[in-house]
Formats: sequence, C-alpha cells, structure tokens
Amino acid sequence: MSAKPNSKFKSWKGKDKATEDSSGFDDLNPTITYRHLSAHNLGVRDPLRVIALCDSDAFYAACEMIRLGIPDKPLVVLQWQSLIAVNYPARTFGITRMMNIDKAKELCPELVVVHVATYADGEQEPAYRDNPDTRTHKISLDIYRRESVKMLQLYKQGLPENAEVEKASIDEAFMDLTRPVRQILLDRYPHLARVPDDAPMGLDTPIPPPPQVSWNELGTLVPINPAQESDADSDDIPSTWHDVALSIGAELMEKVRQEIKAKMGYTTSAGIARNKFLAKLCASYRKPMGQSILRNAAIPNYMKPMAFQKIRFLGGKLGNALAAEYDVSTVGDLLSITLDEMQNKFGEESIWVYEVLRGIDYSEVKEKQTLNKSMLAAKNLPEPVTKLSEGYQWIRTLAAELALRLNDARETTPNLWPKTLVLSARDVRAHESRRSKQAPWPFVREVNVDVVAAAAEKLWKDLIDPHASLKIINISLGFTGIEGIESGLKSIDTFFKAPTPKRPLEDDTTNDDTAAKPSSKNISKDLSSFVCSRCGQRSSLPQSAIQTIAERQSALALMQMEHEDFHLALDLSKVPDPARPLREAGRVAVTKPAKKKRRKESPPRGIAKFFGKS
Repeated sequence: MSAKPNSKFKSWKGKDKATEDSSGFDDLNPTITYRHLSAHNLGVRDPLRVIALCDSDAFYAACEMIRLGIPDKPLVVLQWQSLIAVNYPARTFGITRMMNIDKAKELCPELVVVHVATYADGEQEPAYRDNPDTRTHKISLDIYRRESVKMLQLYKQGLPENAEVEKASIDEAFMDLTRPVRQILLDRYPHLARVPDDAPMGLDTPIPPPPQVSWNELGTLVPINPAQESDADSDDIPSTWHDVALSIGAELMEKVRQEIKAKMGYTTSAGIARNKFLAKLCASYRKPMGQSILRNAAIPNYMKPMAFQKIRFLGGKLGNALAAEYDVSTVGDLLSITLDEMQNKFGEESIWVYEVLRGIDYSEVKEKQTLNKSMLAAKNLPEPVTKLSEGYQWIRTLAAELALRLNDARETTPNLWPKTLVLSARDVRAHESRRSKQAPWPFVREVNVDVVAAAAEKLWKDLIDPHASLKIINISLGFTGIEGIESGLKSIDTFFKAPTPKRPLEDDTTNDDTAAKPSSKNISKDLSSFVCSRCGQRSSLPQSAIQTIAERQSALALMQMEHEDFHLALDLSKVPDPARPLREAGRVAVTKPAKKKRRKESPPRGIAKFFGKS
C-alpha cells in the first residue's frame, strides 16, 4: 500500500466536520440562495461546485498509434516482456495489461507490438528497437511525457482562464470548473444576479426553481435508478440548479475534448461531478471516448453496490481491516456503521472513510507547479556491477536521459537550471546499501550527454572503491534543486569574463572585451595551469598529469570545471547576514548554533497505521 494520504489527513478535524446522518447522502439537494450566487470565494463546500476528471484513453498505446499512423489496428506497448498498454481494438481479443506477449499474439496474430523506446550506450536520444536487451539498454518514456505536457497545455488553453487545472498523472487531469460555470450561469439567467426588491430574506432568499435541463449530446448520465440502465429518468425528475451547473460544465468539457482530438488525435474520457473523488470514480463509467455525468441524485444508488475496497486508499491493509471488523464488502454495507463506532475502532481520522463512503470530498483542485524540482534517471541492473569500470556504460546511458529531459524542460522554461548533480548506487554487499555522492552543477552553455557524463563519472570514481568487493544492482543519476534563474542575476556570460584585476596577473592579458567563453589567454602556454577570471587564483596541474597535449587539455578542462563548481557553490549558498560587518569588526560575539535535538518518531496511531509499509 502506498504512503498514507497526508494532505487529507492534515485537514481532518474530528466529528465536527462529519455528516452525522448514519445513512448518509443528506446534502444532495441543498437550497441555493442569492448569497451563494453573489459569493466571491467559491470554496470546496460551494453547493454549485463542478469538478471534472479527463483521462486519456489507453494513453501509451494511443501515442504509438498516432506516431505510426495506425489508428484502428490492435496494438500493445511492450516493456521488456510485460504489456504496459493495450489499445481498445486489442482488448476486443481478450488481451489485457501484464499478459504474456506470446499469449497475446496467440489471441491476435495481427497484433502490432511496439516496445518502448530505449537508450543505448553512446546515443544521445532514445530509439525504437524490435528486440532491445535489458543488459545493454534502458527504457525511455520521454515521448509520453512530451505528449502529456502538450495535452495539459491544450486543457488550459481550451478552458476559460478562471478554470483551475491540476495534473493528476501522465494521462489524467482534474479541472475545477466552478468559476467559469458560475459566470456562464449568471450570463444565461441574469435574473439570478440581482436580489429582487420583494425578496423576503434578502440575500438568504432561495432563488427560483431552475429550468429542466436537456442533456442531449452532453454525455452519458449515470442513472438515478441503476435498474433502468439508461438516462430515461432524466426527463421524469425535476432538475436542480446543480444539474444546470453540471450541464454547463459538460459543455465546457465536450469542447476541450474535441479540441484535443482535432489538434493531437487523442481520444479522452471524462467524469463530471460535484468533487474530485466522484469525478474520478465516474470517468470510467463509459470508456473509451465517453463523458459521464454524475448528478447528486444518482450518487446513492451508484455508490451503494460498489465494492468499497476498490476505492482509492480503501484497499490494502485498511480495506482488509474494515472488511474483517464489520464483515462487509460493499459501500452500502458500511453505511450502517456510525461515525462514533468507526472512530472508536480506527481513530478520529477515520472520518475520512466515513465521508468518502457518502461521496463527500473537500479536497481542492490546485494547479501544480509545472517546474519539477528534481529529475531522476535510474536503472535496475539485470547483471550486477562488480567493479568500477563496469559502471561507466550505465553512467553514460543515464546521463543521456537526464540531459534530454533537462533540455525538454528548458523548451518551456528557458532559464531552467539545476543546482546539484546526484549519483546513487545500491550495493547489496555494503553495510549501507544505498550510497550517494553529489556535486554543484556548473553553469555551462550546452547540456549534452558528454557534459553530464563527465561530471557523473567523477562522482562515480569518488563513490566506488576500486579495491572493494561490489555487487551494485541499481544506479541512479539525478538533478536536484532545479529552478528558473531569476531576472536580475548575472548572466552565464559574466562568469566567463575577466573582471578588472586588482593587481596585474602573470600570463593574464584578458580585458572586458573578452568573448563569452573561457579565454585561452587565462591558460599558460604549456597547458599546465590557468588563472580564474573571477578570483585571480592560479591553479596548476600536478606533474603526473603533464604528459601529452591531449591529456593536458582534458585534465585542465576538468580542473576548470571543478573550480567553477566551487564558485557556483559559493554563489548558491550566499545568504544575507546583517551582523557580518559588526562581527568582522569584533563587536559581535561569534556563537555556534545550538544543536537541535532529534525527536523520536512516535508509532502511527488510528487509521494512519494502515498506510505504512507492508
């Protein structure tokens, strides 16, 4: 089971936040007043809230279908020997994810099999191969990441500016449509924007009944009565204002889904409901290419027969504990358990279980920062590395992936730059099986596999004892501290220009007109030393390195990069210190900061104990 959902847990406040009706579903048709419509803060409890979840249909397979131009043929995506994606034409033959590839070919002899692209040693970009070897290649999901970024941008462009879009996964996104829906609602029904003079309770007066909603071409309605298995009941039951809001949200989603299809070729399925949990739940009601709408009135009968352990976070240890404690299997079975009883057994925080069983979810749709603070390329090695030299192939392969991903990210954020390069290795023979080394990342003009590999190989030499017994089964290489360079900071060029020296420097004849690159005039004629243009320090190669010209050039370039790392580390660590002038003048005592005592972590209690590692 994955880690417990901390963001939810922190918001739980106990019984005062709960719905006390043990049968649940008591807030499905709230009274809407003029005060609701005039509110500026449309929070998670707004009675006209509209949330959508858009999910790409068989995303990895769809990417390959579009790349190959075969939209209708049965196709699967293979990663080594496992099927990680199956398109819908292939599913009609009974092929499923994680099925053996030989079995899949038996079911459909005409099956198109695409292995994900892979990196190989010496290549700067991944390539498609029919039979890649796990001993020499590393998988690449770069094409899917790129398409996911494009799709997210189209969601944002296709929806009104006041919609909130949150990326949920590589092929899913949540949309909070409450604000644009409210604006459209008031535009279509302007009489709701102003409180009538004869309103008996002023702003708290209920608004007039809504018109009957026509759901034609807006999607599939989850039926209020599942026995009917149709949306015929939509004409028989009076619409609510939340139904009107959902219908407007469905219009917005239908438009953006059509734009995705027209501009990128991908089909999507969407779920539209009053919160994130229910939108996610109903998005798969009609797939592929479906748009499902879950009205408030349909929530009880939709949820009651559902196996509760299929709900996210209610599987695993927690679901097993609930099933064993109450001898239940469906949501409806658990609705008779009172909040007091559940909290007595599973702790105060089990209010989340109590509420989610009733379709209640107050989590926000919040746009996540598109800038990832870290990037990681890792490889589980099919054959363990047992000596230093065997690791260089994988270092270079990981460097190629890392360089490509950083350059992809810089397409949208040109000034993107990492602070640190981190290399980790897991050695099953070592006392501390996971070891790592890191170094400041230098400001270089072009990030390519050679630059990343050179820095990573140095870390590899520092990390691995060439005389030790090794059995490394995993290597990872990553950038951390990734940020966009702020305006007003020195440009990269300034780090390669010599400042006006305070005193003449031997062999240094550079001036302010020096080109924006390391100047050969800073390097001695015999290629044995260089002078730093920033600090004026001369660094010399040891005698052992002064052999051929090529060796001296290579060694000197590495020494320059290390020296630039030193300056970068100083730049990144600078923090304003108002007491520094006084301290340097001897007027402030220098004291060491008190060591913080580490608190012992208390074991998890209540529902939290069900979200630890298995």
